Amino acid sequence: MTAPVVKCPTCHKEVVWNTDSLYRPFCSKRCKLIDLGEWAQEKYTVSSEDDPFSDLLDGK
Repeated sequence: MTAPVVKCPTCHKEVVWNTDSLYRPFCSKRCKLIDLGEWAQEKYTVSSEDDPFSDLLDGK
């Protein structure tokens, strides 16, 4: 069976999804760190309907 190929979320280079790909789904450590930096700068977010802090943000 052939390992699946995915695109790096950062640079879109093709990456073989197997144990030899240390940074999967990223193609490199650089792309992985770029993505981490985006999360740290809050450029990415995950929304949730069950946010326990939503009332704090609404000023209630």
